[in-house]
Amino acid sequence: MTDGPLGNEDLAPVPPERRTWRMGSYAALWISMSACVPTYMLASSLVGGGMNWWEAVLTIFLGNAIVLVPILLNSHAGTRYGIPFPVLCRASFGTLGANIPALLRAFVACGWFGIQVWIGGEAIHKILGIFFPAISGGGTGPLGISLSQFGCFMAFWAVNMAVVYKGIDSIRILLQIKAPLLITLGVVFLVWAYRAAGGFGPMLSQPSAFELGQPKSGQFLSFFIPGLTGMIGFWATLSLNIPDFSRYARSQRDQVLGQALGLPLAMAFYSFIGVAVTSATVVIFGQTIWDPLEVLVRFKNPAVLIVAMLALCVATLATNIAANVVSPANDFAHLSPKRISFRMGGLITGLIGIVMMPWRLVADPSGYIFTWLVAYSALLGPVGGIMIADYFVYRRRQLDVVALYDPNGCYRFSGGWSLAAIASFLLAALPSLPGFLAQVGAVNPAHLAPVFAQIYGFAWFSGFAIAFVAYLLFRKIGPNA
Repeated sequence: MTDGPLGNEDLAPVPPERRTWRMGSYAALWISMSACVPTYMLASSLVGGGMNWWEAVLTIFLGNAIVLVPILLNSHAGTRYGIPFPVLCRASFGTLGANIPALLRAFVACGWFGIQVWIGGEAIHKILGIFFPAISGGGTGPLGISLSQFGCFMAFWAVNMAVVYKGIDSIRILLQIKAPLLITLGVVFLVWAYRAAGGFGPMLSQPSAFELGQPKSGQFLSFFIPGLTGMIGFWATLSLNIPDFSRYARSQRDQVLGQALGLPLAMAFYSFIGVAVTSATVVIFGQTIWDPLEVLVRFKNPAVLIVAMLALCVATLATNIAANVVSPANDFAHLSPKRISFRMGGLITGLIGIVMMPWRLVADPSGYIFTWLVAYSALLGPVGGIMIADYFVYRRRQLDVVALYDPNGCYRFSGGWSLAAIASFLLAALPSLPGFLAQVGAVNPAHLAPVFAQIYGFAWFSGFAIAFVAYLLFRKIGPNA
């Protein structure tokens, strides 16, 4: 399978002796990926939009419980056959058509990669600013950030690339170190905030703006649905490429229990830490501070500053490599298996992450959820619907692994392209396009029927459902199309 044009060592099925990940490895994977700055700040837009703290945390928990379902379903094939995400896509999209979902997933991951590198670079920048104040005073350059900020961004980018060069085993070790470290630091941060503020501050007692008599009374659902979709979109990428990790599992039980225990609770816990500490900052500092980096730089003890910032860098590094490099590295390798290795795919991911200027993606918290997260969920929801319909309903979990690596095998369809999958994807994604254009200001929302805004709010759900049904219908009409 490594000799043909569709295979290499990185894309080939994982042999049994290399399937060493147990339940604890998968729990550590999700705890480690969840414990990051974006999770800490995830509730900010929800609370800012009018939710009280428990509504925001519950929305995050519910979104992650929902996305856990496709995560576990797509994990099955990876564990059973040892194949990565782009190879699994060949069963539904065709041996060449699989590049469509692979590249969609890859480019989203490039954006996320850049965001995480920016966060890590900012941590380094703020550490240096404490000891060298002149660094913090640099003016904004043509990219919208200072030269020193860009330098720290590139330094952290280089560290990420060094870990990618070491390979998948170093990533697993890094995640297992990070999980207990971040649990401890999160609890310490929470205890500090409680003691320093004499409680958790006003945010945990403020009412929801959607309650009766409040400014947004009766508007809860119109905010909750797109907010929930955004929470699903947060891990919609991993719900597709999870075979890249589940292929290393010792058993289905290990990956199912590990992921079920690791994801929803960790996301809810770390988002609660973000809300609680932010609420306490109102009392401690006299202002609401959502960014944990801004909180940390207010500590006076240099040793505390350095330890906290370095821990944050390690946390960001582990999340970034696992969530945003492993998959796109495989996806880019899938474009040309004989020319692009996992390492080369990781380098391509890193370069695109720079070009996307991630500091602009996270500049506006509202745009972060309702534009970035919801928009790409409109593309990835249909891919998930097609993959699950194909594997569980149409093929009943039976794959011809040899044919997945054969350009002339049964997954060739129409010259390597599955017309059924492509048509289903377009049919499912297009209804969200008008709402997206209105969201980014490309068209006047007043000129669109209200139904398009509603469809966009349900982007992941509507895309998944339409693609699921359409694919099975098209496959019944044309089994080989």
